[in-house]
Amino acid sequence: MDVRRFAAILHAVVTALVVAFQLALAIGVPWGEYAMGGAFPGQLPTALRTAAVAQALVLLALTAVVLARQRVALARLAHPSGWLIWVVVAFAALSLVLNLLTPSAGERAVWSPVALVLLLTSLLVATGPALPNLHGRVGR
Repeated sequence: MDVRRFAAILHAVVTALVVAFQLALAIGVPWGEYAMGGAFPGQLPTALRTAAVAQALVLLALTAVVLARQRVALARLAHPSGWLIWVVVAFAALSLVLNLLTPSAGERAVWSPVALVLLLTSLLVATGPALPNLHGRVGR
């Protein structure tokens, strides 16, 4: 398996775990000390539980771009994935910085390594050549 294809799949698997965490927060699992700066230990307030759902949706959209860029899935996104992948890289870089700076030691310990994996995998996918799509044309 190509290393960039593996990176895209790894990105998706790690993101699935993060999405599961966000959805657990949204339904009230008391893991607030590991999210949003640790300002709300235990169950998050309703507004932040809604934000957790929004974060999960954003993460899924970003992962769709990664998978499309390596033609693992979502062929319709293949063309715009050429520039959208850099949005994913920027988001991952920002996530890493924020997770390194969070006042929550638990959040920093858990999510900084995860953010680093997401940054490295998205960067690897972004810097690879465009792969041919299902019709043999090369995407951007």
